[in-house]
Amino acid sequence: MRGTIGYLAPEWISGLPISSKVDVYSFGMMLFEIISGRRNSTYFEEGSKCYYPSWATQKVIEGDEKCLLDSRLGGEADLEEVKRASRVACWCIQDAEIDRPTMGQVVQILEGVLEVNVPRIPRSLQHLMED
Repeated sequence: MRGTIGYLAPEWISGLPISSKVDVYSFGMMLFEIISGRRNSTYFEEGSKCYYPSWATQKVIEGDEKCLLDSRLGGEADLEEVKRASRVACWCIQDAEIDRPTMGQVVQILEGVLEVNVPRIPRSLQHLMED
């Protein structure tokens, strides 16, 4: 097994069969980093144990995608694109590979060809939010 902590799909850890969807998971984590300018594998609130992907997924579900945007952009971004990209990132990091989109679907969503619904919080991230 090879990979960077924070980008490894749950299948790697649980011993489930590996498919191309492990790359989709990694892409979702990278997409969160692009949107926010934050490392996904670190805790981000000073004095808090808030894991960024957990917090970001909750914000997407609440419809508050604007707060995910990298502060260095000064709010200058197409909020519809931020919303679409954030939702895609959330779907990409779902625990079950069957719940993740294919990379072809990801491209179509990012291009605006396909619509994307609000995702659910992955079980693994729910666990981290409860700690």
